Amino acid sequence: MIDFVSNNAVAVSATLLIVAYFFIALEKIPKVTIALVGAVITILLGLVSQVKSLDSGAINPAYFINYIDFNVIFLLVAMMIIVNITTRSGVFGWLANELLKFTKGRPVFILCALGIFTAVVSAFLDNVTTVILIMPITFFAAKKLDINPIPFLLTEVFASNIGGTATLIGDPPNIIIGSAGKLTFNDFLINLTPVVSVILIASVAFLAVIFRNKLKATPEKMAEVASIDNSKTITDKTLMIRSLTVLALVILGFVTHDKTHIETSIIAMAGASFLLLFEKPTEILRDVEWNTIFFFIGLFIIIGGLEASGGIKLMAQWILDVTQGSRELTSMIILWASGIISGVIDNIPYTATMSPMILEIEKTMGQAYAVPLWWCLSLGACLGGNMTIIGAAANVITSENAAKEGHPISFMQFMKYGVGVVFISLALSTVYVYFRYLK
Repeated sequence: MIDFVSNNAVAVSATLLIVAYFFIALEKIPKVTIALVGAVITILLGLVSQVKSLDSGAINPAYFINYIDFNVIFLLVAMMIIVNITTRSGVFGWLANELLKFTKGRPVFILCALGIFTAVVSAFLDNVTTVILIMPITFFAAKKLDINPIPFLLTEVFASNIGGTATLIGDPPNIIIGSAGKLTFNDFLINLTPVVSVILIASVAFLAVIFRNKLKATPEKMAEVASIDNSKTITDKTLMIRSLTVLALVILGFVTHDKTHIETSIIAMAGASFLLLFEKPTEILRDVEWNTIFFFIGLFIIIGGLEASGGIKLMAQWILDVTQGSRELTSMIILWASGIISGVIDNIPYTATMSPMILEIEKTMGQAYAVPLWWCLSLGACLGGNMTIIGAAANVITSENAAKEGHPISFMQFMKYGVGVVFISLALSTVYVYFRYLK
């Protein structure tokens, strides 16, 4: 058995990864369970090593811990802690309510305002947290206006995935890409925020036109929304000031990384640790999405098996052979393939698989060649999640909550609008990538 695995390491590790993808896509078993079972099998089969040191005393390069990207893990945990504590103050709900009042209760303006608000917040908080925060406010506004909340909900979830593309911390795929490609917070701001802003405006405008006939309310009902009592939304002003100050300092730390050379994960952990001094850690840590964290850990080990076997290197070489080394063709394949595939399967395992492949291409072709590839992967993986209801975690959460409120969103209904948004997003990304990096 051991000889068979060692002689066919690439085939065995690739099969394990494909089987894991298959079960993740089926959604019959929790994805964290699939990832951890796959990781254990990867280790037991010897695709990665259980031993930290070789007999010579040197560090074992195949040690399974080496394949877990702890920069990603610690950054995710720290940001979850900061966001959970900040949310408890009620500040995000207050901001959203103020936005509703600003629109004077006009449905089309509410759709645009909540979409842009969701996108901006998603650039700094994770998408799931953002949609969970905004949904109660959306249901309240729709009920007051006596209109269907689905146009608002779809716009918000599309906007959350678009906005999350703009920064390093906005979406888990970007955290993976940033860590693998040694890309900073500023790199994402400079390279992705401009095109994401254009995509956001175009997508929200598209949805506003599509839904215009469903966004009508009487003047009396609009006046009710415009006069929301927002005086008691903030529940703890001291907590709000403290947590927002820490969040601002953490983001400042990300922006100044080039000068301080302190890793983003360390900056975030410092902010989270400080906030925990004033809280009951047991309560805060209970709200951390540990399923997501252990899913990442298991996934890194499974992909580590494919990397250790040389499978990732073969994938990179295959891409270069198909494109005959053309940077333009390689970039477009990664952008559009990522967009389509991420609409069908979870974009986290996809990105975790593709990142080491682009690193291999970078080793072969040079750093300058790989620059547009990283941005194509980010744009495709993050924006493609809008295609179907299973394309991103925020989509699933939104549909589940809509069903509970008596407004179910079917797979085909979501896809009808999602395909249009993704096409607009990828088309604009194609133009941007071509003229900025390839021409």
